Amino acid sequence: MKPREDYPDAIDPTRVGTYPALAKAGGGCVWDEVLEYRVWCHAERGAPDLSDCYHAFATYREALDLSSSTPGAEEPLALVRQREYISEPTPGDYVHLREERVAEWPVEFLRRPRRNERTIPDFLSPDAPANRLDILRGLAG
Repeated sequence: MKPREDYPDAIDPTRVGTYPALAKAGGGCVWDEVLEYRVWCHAERGAPDLSDCYHAFATYREALDLSSSTPGAEEPLALVRQREYISEPTPGDYVHLREERVAEWPVEFLRRPRRNERTIPDFLSPDAPANRLDILRGLAG
């Protein structure tokens, strides 16, 4: 996939690197803020560090530069804050959760629009089109 440089910067660059290493993985369908970009490096894959670790950055470009120039480095991930999100406890059963969640996402997920006051209610509406998940994911119009 072609790298993009227009992903949003971290919401508060002074906090980059201060968030807990453990976060949820993916999910939730919508996002509110980018907290940081992370590049995980693995010693067993040739990273110079002796243990698995990540490096945090305020911009995608910085994360991509380290990722592409460091042996054993993964592709960058975005650490996002979700103030509200969509849970799918069983396939096709969607629930609007109004609680904060922090998750690591593939940066491509940031191509989805940020959540606004209508995103989740429109998605859950009985009048929502059958392909509503594809629309939310940016796969359909």
